Amino acid sequence: MKKHTIAGVAIVLALLTSCNKKENMSSETAMIDSLKQVQFEGDKFADIEVLKYDIPGWDKLTLKEKKLVYYLAEAGYSGRDIYWDQNYKFNLKIRAALENIYTHYTGDKNDEDWKKFEIYLKRVWFSNGIHHHYSNDKIKPGFSQSYFQQLLKDTKTNLDGSIVEILFNAVDDKKVNLDESKGLVKGSAVNFYGKNILAKDVEDFYNAMKNPDSERPLSFGLNSKLVKTESGKLEEKIWKSGGMYGSAIDKIVFWLEKAVEVAENEPQADALRLLIKYYKTGDLKTWDDYNIAWLKATEGNIDYINGFIEVYNDPLGHKASYESTVQIKDFDMSAKMEVISKNAQWFEDNSPLVPEHKKKNVVGISYKTVIVAAESGDTSPATPIGVNLPNADWIRAEHGSKSISLGNIIEAYNKSGGSEKLKEFAFDEEEVQLAERYSELGDKLHTALHEVVGHASGQINKGIGTPKETLKSYASTLEEGRADLVALYYLYNPKIQELGLVDDWKSLGKAAYNDYIRNGLMTQLVRIEPGKNIEEAHMRNRQWVSAWVFEKGKAENVIEKIVRDGKTYFKINDYEKLHVLFGDLLRETQRIKSEGDYEAGKNLVENYGVKVDQQLHKEVLERNKKFNIAPYRGFVNPVLVAIKDAKGEITDIVVTYPKTFTEQMLYYSKNYNFLPLEN
Repeated sequence: MKKHTIAGVAIVLALLTSCNKKENMSSETAMIDSLKQVQFEGDKFADIEVLKYDIPGWDKLTLKEKKLVYYLAEAGYSGRDIYWDQNYKFNLKIRAALENIYTHYTGDKNDEDWKKFEIYLKRVWFSNGIHHHYSNDKIKPGFSQSYFQQLLKDTKTNLDGSIVEILFNAVDDKKVNLDESKGLVKGSAVNFYGKNILAKDVEDFYNAMKNPDSERPLSFGLNSKLVKTESGKLEEKIWKSGGMYGSAIDKIVFWLEKAVEVAENEPQADALRLLIKYYKTGDLKTWDDYNIAWLKATEGNIDYINGFIEVYNDPLGHKASYESTVQIKDFDMSAKMEVISKNAQWFEDNSPLVPEHKKKNVVGISYKTVIVAAESGDTSPATPIGVNLPNADWIRAEHGSKSISLGNIIEAYNKSGGSEKLKEFAFDEEEVQLAERYSELGDKLHTALHEVVGHASGQINKGIGTPKETLKSYASTLEEGRADLVALYYLYNPKIQELGLVDDWKSLGKAAYNDYIRNGLMTQLVRIEPGKNIEEAHMRNRQWVSAWVFEKGKAENVIEKIVRDGKTYFKINDYEKLHVLFGDLLRETQRIKSEGDYEAGKNLVENYGVKVDQQLHKEVLERNKKFNIAPYRGFVNPVLVAIKDAKGEITDIVVTYPKTFTEQMLYYSKNYNFLPLEN
């Protein structure tokens, strides 16, 4: 039977509506069967592998639930180009040029330079722009500038010469620069700030803003680009309907309004209405109101994340990247893991924090394991495995938070992994056996404890500003490290066995500690180019946590560095003392956050989390060469196809897949290109 790719779906649907009723039903069944047979061909290029994830249980959803997922997914995809433009001001122009070359080139496609062009295009697609999605370094083309200019000429593609130069020179070399000596804003290519704006200008601008309620501060700057007018005055270009990115936001709103019509319950509908209001007005108070309503909408099988959420891509931590995730509740795993959220107060009460930094009343934490159905923006193609929102500390304190674990994403990762790399970097067979028995469960528990307990724990002292104000460019990595430390502290604790989560807490804890130290001090280095230091917030946090406990435990040989047959290993000799060290570091990290101690936070990150042991790095890269495992993995999204009758009413929604990563990327560019190339 013929397999219909994405491009053919619209044609097939059009044909269906021209049949009589009997023929229509027959053709519809045949077409649905055909769509379900499309198989995605995995893709591997440069340092990346693209996989697919399944949506188990899709056919058990009602038509109304399927419609809700479909509308929320369409809303998410509609904002995709916002993220591209946020990442770099020329990204949309560059993408349009690269795709025009790709679709119109008729020359030799077996030529090595053309193959390098294809790899470059895929890397740009994967990173949502010309800067690497993890390192933030500009992606270097493997072909020459003269070859690229010939491609432009041969395909009659227009791209300004100055932009062509940028692809090959050192201008805008770093998307997010965290080296203060180069200027946090001036040295960052991310498109959150206009020309001639310095970090001090930004801080002065937002510090001058007065919160109407000091106990519930608004997230100033979250949804805007800061620019200078011709007169030199600073002003915000708000991301909203009628404002910056308005044409894409209007499409998001269109689909969200359709989602309201099929909402599972009134609290869910109310939250969606507030999100729509926020997109229409850009009002940050409405954003807070929406987050509180979204938190309260815990019933139902479908949930979502949509908006300007995470601030990792802003070196100053003010401005948020666009993202969207649509998810279906995994009932079995959610029931098993809900026990963690129900015991959140116990975890808080028994943490090693000083009493004044503990929350007296941990409220409103909900935890779900979910099945992802669609992702866009900052969550695609590279995706997180767990999320805890909202980010505002005062909302967490007063109203709680939602935590999710992306179950089918974790499952897809696990299926694509291998054990040979573990055997290469683990110290001995005992460590390997512990990992093979407990690492998968340990990873799930780490994610749950990190998201549910970690991000929800602790409190900021009264009168101290928000972390983005006090800890500035170090706020993100300190927060991620703090949440990791909460998870690590409790992974080696009999409480998790008492709660029925594990059968042997000590063995699981040992496996989790082995995995974390091995990764934090060694194996994550495969993601870094030779000679580079660590830039990404999560990689920094894993190293500063691991390096700090390694150094502090040296006197008692808690973690031993062993070189055997020219290979380096890190062997944990005393898990009890390591557990205490994790608690000590957690207490200090929470103190830094609670007191807004910028210098201590800076010293912790800079001294332990940034610099790479270049000799060890060289060794790790050499040892890793023999494995056919890409350092970075991501996913294509399932394609939800709406089947309609002759009246245009949706009768079913079918899950299919693109045949290739390239097919999906071109489909997105064609169907969700709602922004002008310059914004």
